[in-house]
Amino acid sequence: MCVCTCKPAYDSSVTDAQWVLIEPLLPRPAAVLGGRPYVHSRRLIIDTISYVLVSGCAWRLVPHDLAPWSIAYQWFRAWTRDGTWDRVHEVLRERVRIADGRDPQPSAAVLDSQSARSSEGGEQIGYDAGKRVRGRKRHLLVDTLGLVLHVVVHSASVQDRAGARLMLSGARARFPLLGLVWVDGGYVNSVDAGLVGWARRSEGLEVVAVPRNADVKGFQVLPRRWVVERTFGWLTRCRRLARDYERKTAHAEAMIKFAMIRLMAARLAGEELPAPRSDIEKEAARRLAEDLKD
Repeated sequence: MCVCTCKPAYDSSVTDAQWVLIEPLLPRPAAVLGGRPYVHSRRLIIDTISYVLVSGCAWRLVPHDLAPWSIAYQWFRAWTRDGTWDRVHEVLRERVRIADGRDPQPSAAVLDSQSARSSEGGEQIGYDAGKRVRGRKRHLLVDTLGLVLHVVVHSASVQDRAGARLMLSGARARFPLLGLVWVDGGYVNSVDAGLVGWARRSEGLEVVAVPRNADVKGFQVLPRRWVVERTFGWLTRCRRLARDYERKTAHAEAMIKFAMIRLMAARLAGEELPAPRSDIEKEAARRLAEDLKD
């Protein structure tokens, strides 16, 4: 019988190059406090959380050669509460922008939402009558590279314009150079254009709608908006994000940030990203390649 105690790597596990980027950003235990050393390494904890994210399995179903689910969930919850995911995410985003020749602070962004069905109970569960979805709504503010600047998860019953105010409140304080935000026509229409005036008065932001062409049926790739649609495509490749399985909105937001941390670490490590599969992702890749040539 094999008695090997090595830990096999799963496809969801972070690579050595990714870990070199992530490890220094994680909090370290204070050595002066003493106490028993940790049984499970931080890398094993990250690999366990990553397995849950990518595979979509329940916490209790993680393989036995990873960290115990209760320990991994305890760390995931603690790092959500103390802002660790936020700090790691922000540092990696700035590094990706610098590596791409951009200013660390964005000057333009794209805003959109996605309604996700919820299979569990929990806080802020509602019904989106437009999409006919019971669950939560994910609001994303991304830069022109598709990197997440801010994420808010709330009840699906909250209207897009109300959700946009939650997203844009304090945006200039977090991103001083931000001045332009593209949105779809649902945020600004002939019935209610109050979001545009509120954003200009309260936040100093210019909100510009990119409407859909009503004469064209079926799939459309819209200027500027395809960037955030591609980001949603990146996220939903993680099965945990195909639906909303979290009982707390803070944990739902943390899972999105963790998914982006994995993606940005892979990009900084120079590792090949998954090839585009959907029509949106293929068209987005083509447009991005054209933009890089200019």
